[in-house]
Amino acid sequence: MQINVNGIDTRYVLSNEGGGPWLTFIHQLGGDLSIWDQLAGYFRDDFTVLRYDVRGHGQTAISDRQFSVADLSQDLRTLLDALGVQKTHIVGMSMGGMIAQQFALDNPTRIETLTLADTHAASPADGRAVWEQRAAKARDEGVAALAQATLERWLTADFRGAHPEVVEQIREVFESTSSEGYAQACFALRDFDARSRLKEIALPTLAVAGRHDAGTPPAATQEIANAIRDAQFELLDAAHLAPIEQSQRFTALLESFLQKWV
Repeated sequence: MQINVNGIDTRYVLSNEGGGPWLTFIHQLGGDLSIWDQLAGYFRDDFTVLRYDVRGHGQTAISDRQFSVADLSQDLRTLLDALGVQKTHIVGMSMGGMIAQQFALDNPTRIETLTLADTHAASPADGRAVWEQRAAKARDEGVAALAQATLERWLTADFRGAHPEVVEQIREVFESTSSEGYAQACFALRDFDARSRLKEIALPTLAVAGRHDAGTPPAATQEIANAIRDAQFELLDAAHLAPIEQSQRFTALLESFLQKWV
């Protein structure tokens, strides 16, 4: 389904077989809502599951200006308002985790629980140039030029060898991402920094990291958990897309976590 969100034509999908509490999933840079297909199918019997394409990704329109993570947080709020959602559980992976952190700071009363996977609260100083390089390459050569290196960061070699069909689906989505949308998101992530405010988050929080994640080291996600009071931290045997690579383990962790607060 499509809806206008802050002037951006936005795609979203609802799965609500059980008509339960709202559960919102936010995807990674260079992804779209399809990354959550398996999890949405699992949780739809007990939750009203919302997935959407972040601006400049999937079937959501490109912004006509450079945006920030705060803008992406506002997009989520506008979408929830349009759907009549008062409160939701939120799961964000990578870029989605940064949007989720910002949303928790901007709209704490709209969240039931917060799950953050393979994400950080700010780019390290030496990481800012990396975002700029990726944005430039996407604009100059197209996102397909970044695909192979990205997949090697996102998924371990063992997983890529054992599940080529999953890898190809992720590759197809990545390569179809708008180069401009990807580039604008790179600059938004470059400038994101929530470190000084994390202690303000007073929500039940689950933080999950992949042991083999070289791009966002587990310590970066654990730093978030350490800053949020009583947050739960879990380490999975995976690379950057831990909820996908270790889907059964992540699903079990998320289900157990959510059951405490439903």
